[in-house]
Amino acid sequence: MPVRSGLRRAAAAAAAVFALTLVAAGCSADPVPGSSASSTQQDLPKATRDQLHSAVIDAMTASGASGAIVGVWAPWSGAWVAGLGTSVDADMTFRAGAITRPMMCDILYQLDAKGTVDLGDSVTRYVGGMPKYSEVTLGDLCDSTSGIGSYRALLDAQLLGNPTRQWDPRELVAYGVGQVGGEVRPGVAYRDSDAGYLLLGLALERATGKSPSELLREYVVAPLGLGHTALPGPAAAAPGVAGSEPLRGYYLGERTKSGAYACDKPTEITEQSASYGATDSGVVSDIHDLGTYVRALATGQLVKDKKRFADALPVTDGAPAWFTTAGGAVTMGPLIGQYGATAGYLTAAFSDPKSGLTVAVVLNNSSMGRGAIVDLSRELAAIASKAPAAEGADAPAVGLPWTAEQFHDSIAKNAICAAAKKK
Repeated sequence: MPVRSGLRRAAAAAAAVFALTLVAAGCSADPVPGSSASSTQQDLPKATRDQLHSAVIDAMTASGASGAIVGVWAPWSGAWVAGLGTSVDADMTFRAGAITRPMMCDILYQLDAKGTVDLGDSVTRYVGGMPKYSEVTLGDLCDSTSGIGSYRALLDAQLLGNPTRQWDPRELVAYGVGQVGGEVRPGVAYRDSDAGYLLLGLALERATGKSPSELLREYVVAPLGLGHTALPGPAAAAPGVAGSEPLRGYYLGERTKSGAYACDKPTEITEQSASYGATDSGVVSDIHDLGTYVRALATGQLVKDKKRFADALPVTDGAPAWFTTAGGAVTMGPLIGQYGATAGYLTAAFSDPKSGLTVAVVLNNSSMGRGAIVDLSRELAAIASKAPAAEGADAPAVGLPWTAEQFHDSIAKNAICAAAKKK
């Protein structure tokens, strides 16, 4: 496996920006910034919407979620944006989780282009007390190839027991550093590292004199016009932005006598401190903003360098060749985005830079883990990829290396509550 240079820079995954129309559940919305006049503004066909609706409902049942928000945009056919579940609205905000990661990398690469930092800079130039990590670069932190471990496996139980606690990012980093096993050469292998993204946030703050929240506004939120996206401060709060109504978040904390999850007794964890996820997974957003953001990520709207997603590495051992990661993002076939779990929420957002197909979805129960949400995003993308073209438009060949049935069945097989019916 080739060594990944810390000097690797961000890249556009394609030359053209495909515009997608944001459609509120049941009604049209204004085109997003940068949208083309040729993009359709109508709803997806009813048959396609029904399939998408059924897929989300089944995933809610399997995961114990009481609510979901979903956005699917197929420029050649139409769009569907909906809030499903009791008292759930499509405009609600929620914790975007690991989608924070590519946003932090967007900031890094833009600062690199300005000469404020260099992707090859050692993290020790900006963060003290880490002399053993002088070979770890800012680029390694973005790629999650630093060799530094994760703090979540050690601390998630503490978060669930005390969600209002305000964490010092250096303390969390220390737990991640403590998870390093053996000699790991930076820049060579992917290792999921939440601590690495917190280190990246600390480094960028030191380099610029601006907080990560300020950097997010300047380099991501403002350029893309994301009106409901922010990185909250450490005070415990619900995931509301600009007066928006938050989606309530839950996890399953009780078990039955047989050891199964007590799916009828979810524990609410809507109000918590964003300091636990911070620059790894602390961003709050809504489905419209996520659709806009992931399109920009996939098409290189913020970052133009063509090497960002080069030399991508497998997300997991034994992962298919079409499932890789680089530059803080995940590539899934032709789709580029990110997915993950944070207490109370499972979130995924992916976009195809060529066809414009975009999927964003959140479930409001985190107990089933991130595998459920990436499976659901794949199922939704497969359904939408088959949507018929609107009058006067041509349907592209999206070419996904999976079927909707494949990942519908995967969700059913791994269900922790009443299983979705296998197709």
